[in-house]
Amino acid sequence: MTVEDVRTSPVVDPGVDHGDVIGDFTTAATAFADRTAVECDGSAISYRDLENAVRGLAESHRPRGDGSPTLIGGLVGHSPGAVRFLLGVLAAGAVYCPVDAALPVARRQAVADVLGVDRVHPTEPAPVPLPTGPRRDPSSRPTDPAYVLCTSGSTGAPKPVVVSRRALTVTVRALRRLFELVPEDRVLQFAALAWDTSLEEMLPALTCGAAVVFDDRAQAGALPNFVRMLADRRVTVVDLPTAFWHELVLFLHEERMGLPDCLRLVVIGGERIDPTRLRQWRELDVAGVQLLNTYGCTETTMVTHSVLLSGPGADAALDGAPLGRPLPHVRDHVTADGELLVSGPALASGYLGSPELTADRFPVADHGHGTTRWFRTGDLVGRADDGLLYGRGRADDEVKVLGVRIHPAEVETQLLSHPAVAGAVVVGERRLGRTTLAAFVVLGGSATAAELKRHLRERLPSQVVPTRFEFIARLVLTASGKVDRTATVNAAADHNNEGANT
Repeated sequence: MTVEDVRTSPVVDPGVDHGDVIGDFTTAATAFADRTAVECDGSAISYRDLENAVRGLAESHRPRGDGSPTLIGGLVGHSPGAVRFLLGVLAAGAVYCPVDAALPVARRQAVADVLGVDRVHPTEPAPVPLPTGPRRDPSSRPTDPAYVLCTSGSTGAPKPVVVSRRALTVTVRALRRLFELVPEDRVLQFAALAWDTSLEEMLPALTCGAAVVFDDRAQAGALPNFVRMLADRRVTVVDLPTAFWHELVLFLHEERMGLPDCLRLVVIGGERIDPTRLRQWRELDVAGVQLLNTYGCTETTMVTHSVLLSGPGADAALDGAPLGRPLPHVRDHVTADGELLVSGPALASGYLGSPELTADRFPVADHGHGTTRWFRTGDLVGRADDGLLYGRGRADDEVKVLGVRIHPAEVETQLLSHPAVAGAVVVGERRLGRTTLAAFVVLGGSATAAELKRHLRERLPSQVVPTRFEFIARLVLTASGKVDRTATVNAAADHNNEGANT
């Protein structure tokens, strides 16, 4: 499947609004020209200056030739350059393809290879000369690709997901309403720029006149400084991985602290909520802060389900920590096996270069809404009488670590590339309220856990590297000769228990 193929794939469009996310940004930039659009470590960029920079970048990245979508790779990090690059590429009518600058070199090359981009542009270039004359809007169609983001794949290589301009626009507008964003809001940029959560942070804010706030302390990992930074930068909205929120709640609980008065909304998502942390949160002095749990996949364009767990407007009788209800633009269906299917205008177009995988994960079917495309999420859920969905695990081996979906096979493939590794199984395990990865390794030579970690850190994002390694004698196989992950892990545990009892 090429970019041209996914551009013309059928997309559900049940009467969604017309327009485009770049048009929404331009409208906001005109209405709020003198307001701060982006702030980085205290230095402000106005909407007027940001729009001028975006226009210049759009001219330099405008597609040439036969009109086919042009994929533009960018090396992105936590800086305003990433915002300018994102908007500039979209304004050019090209396809935004971010490559995280924090990735090891080998992983960056692997991402660039699957995207098919021959050059990854720096996102902090010298200023681009401003265009003269009237603004030229791109002749993009709603079904044209807006961006391609990579997720973890079962083949051992990154899996590129193509999202259309319509899907992006519909979702950004829905999130503006869900987060109740206003021009006075200041939204923290926290997520890695190559994950779609970063778009969830930036685009709804920048299409309503709000400010996106960058601060190095957000990623430094020191929770006292993180809380102080929220107050210093007068942040009103944060969007955090559930695992990070767990750590923040524990810190606030142990220190008997609250959160700054400026903060009004905490959005979380990506992993199962620890009930102890949720109870501790409700016991904190945070009654004025809304806690919004969200659910979604890269293939369904950011958020599809949400529920308010605490704070103003929350249901005090809410039971547990559900995934939520579908947003207005989303349709969902739970199969007889409990798998959640999602449909609607925000569905991704498919996987770049993988028509068979696209057909498998995006089946066309009638589940009571007419024949349309669905995405098989792989998440098992149950629906309560009030319509709320509750997580029940996975239908496959994928796990989420720090909000990022990871297929263990990708980590196993990289482990097997080490000359001393003869076999490997990687699984997720829950420890202290968060999911981490554990590797069970069969050695065919000499290697230590530290050496294998170094090997993986040179090839994978840091959160994908297992935190625990266990060396075992053999892998357990199924009758068909495939590796049985569960049986291998259980056999290792039984062996350890036998050793402890001798």
